[in-house]
Amino acid sequence: MKKGRLEAFSDGVLAIIITIMVLELKVPHTADLGALVHLLPVFFSYLLSFVYVGIYWNNHHHMIYLVERINGAVLWANHNLLFWLSLIPFVTAWIGENSFSKWPVFCYGCILLICGISYYILARTLVKHTGENSALAVAIGKDYKGILSIILYTIGITVSYFNAVGGMVVYVLVALIWLVPDKRIERRLTHSETKG
Repeated sequence: MKKGRLEAFSDGVLAIIITIMVLELKVPHTADLGALVHLLPVFFSYLLSFVYVGIYWNNHHHMIYLVERINGAVLWANHNLLFWLSLIPFVTAWIGENSFSKWPVFCYGCILLICGISYYILARTLVKHTGENSALAVAIGKDYKGILSIILYTIGITVSYFNAVGGMVVYVLVALIWLVPDKRIERRLTHSETKG
């Protein structure tokens, strides 16, 4: 089957996730700048989660671009990823409202870990569907970056149990690793476009 509906559905879900997150930024009831200080934890959690959702959208877009057709397994792997991403607004609001307390940060890391694993599953499902010699398979390779992210999330979760701020630092580090869209796929896209 063609990939158009999967792309459109995924784009819509990710747009809704970002919209839900921004609704947690409540307008202060006073006009002084000091009222904004209380919003800083909420704003920072929103900013980090916005970056994460943007990272997933960028890399999802690049990955799906390299695929001509999909199958049922790909659809379900994609739904799995979208389900876990849809929980990001909940944990984002929880850490923001509780100023990065231990359990909200711990659970935030757990959701990020499961999102990372789900993205890895989607990538592997796409590679299996397209073949080990496909453009996507060549671009992803062994996916050391994805595996490193899963390891770092696990470290961040462990650290957050003892020090919530330390856990957040690890989560920010993972976001920085992925901030630029996956260069392996971008190189492959550029190579494909120059040949075509």
